[in-house]
Amino acid sequence: MSDFLKFAYEILSKVVYNLSECFMSFVKLFITGWIDYFNIFKTYFADMNIIAKILAILLMLILFAIPIVILVIIVRRIILNIRLKADHEDNTILYKEIGRLNRQVLNLMDEKNKILALKVNQMGGTEKIPYMGASALAHDKIPSVENVSGGEGAAGTGLVPAGAGLPAGPDGVPIIKTDITENAINNTAEAIARARNKAEEAAKAKANRFPRLSLIDVKYSDFVAPEYDHTITLQEFTERFRLFAAANMHLYYTPEIVRRFVAGMASSRILILEGISGTGKTSLPYSFSRYLDNPATMVSVQPSFRDRTELLGYFNEFSKRFNETEFLAALYEAGYRNDPSLIVLDEMNLARIEYYFAEMLSILEMPSRDEWIIDLVPTEWDGDPKHLQDGKLKVSPNIWFVGTANNDDSTFTITDKVYDRAIPIEI
Repeated sequence: MSDFLKFAYEILSKVVYNLSECFMSFVKLFITGWIDYFNIFKTYFADMNIIAKILAILLMLILFAIPIVILVIIVRRIILNIRLKADHEDNTILYKEIGRLNRQVLNLMDEKNKILALKVNQMGGTEKIPYMGASALAHDKIPSVENVSGGEGAAGTGLVPAGAGLPAGPDGVPIIKTDITENAINNTAEAIARARNKAEEAAKAKANRFPRLSLIDVKYSDFVAPEYDHTITLQEFTERFRLFAAANMHLYYTPEIVRRFVAGMASSRILILEGISGTGKTSLPYSFSRYLDNPATMVSVQPSFRDRTELLGYFNEFSKRFNETEFLAALYEAGYRNDPSLIVLDEMNLARIEYYFAEMLSILEMPSRDEWIIDLVPTEWDGDPKHLQDGKLKVSPNIWFVGTANNDDSTFTITDKVYDRAIPIEI
């Protein structure tokens, strides 16, 4: 045992010695060593040239700044700890004050609800409307209209007499007239039921693999098609549009351009508006769709467009959902309408049109509109949108594709294959 004690004493004494040596070295480095530093500085400084003297002074300043920086950091840490301890007490008091104020707010809200219940009871009724505070969360029965509009009311409350300011009958009982009938109540209940059903349908739509298209089904569940004016002539139609664009959108087109655009729509489902930048190629179809009260869908073509998935989207095997695009949503929504629907492919020749738009070019070439079908997914699932049959979407005959094209060095040349299927209009 004595051997162990000797061993422990010797090793611990060595550790203490090394620690003390380390501390003394630190003190000598930054505090007591400055006498030696200045002696060395005076010894060499007299024999140095100008540049060496400047460098020597800079070196001494740097050595002098190091302990000052360390001291400042230590002092700031101490001050920060003191402030944190002081703030801890202040924050505790602040939290208690916030809790007290929250309780006061809840009490005031409870008192306000009680006052509102008393005011409603002043309207009369054989049964008093109960205070609908926290108990409303536990009971499904809500005061009926009859509770509010008939009976004695709150005459005994000492506030406002029941029927005050109302005409009295022969027996002196105030006559309360109300337009609220049983039919109105039933209509309100039906409206609430429809709103609830629509909310449930929207929730179900978001859960399937085509959430965006399913929400369009919900949107048009109670859609009523507008009535159209079949007596208007083609000349009146184009002139009204030109005046509409000028008056409402400050866009000014010549009658010739408007007539060419409308005639192009009668000739083909694909129109290409060509011209230099700033001539109104994009605003023309957009303002025309606003005139029809069916705003166009704007699709900005990117140089990275390579295939049909850029426009139509694709089925994600991991999430089991279809990545829907604006283009696909516009195609689907057009099936619910009879008025013209426009999809604008802005700067369509930034990528090769015959790559990303190849399928639509082939479909629109089919002589029968029954063959205008896009194959989106291979099979049909429960909950798919209404207009999808076996995973296929039929292109509505009331849809037009309007592309804008700049002819400069940053774009691709539009090939004859595209021109053969489209109506080009120079603006």
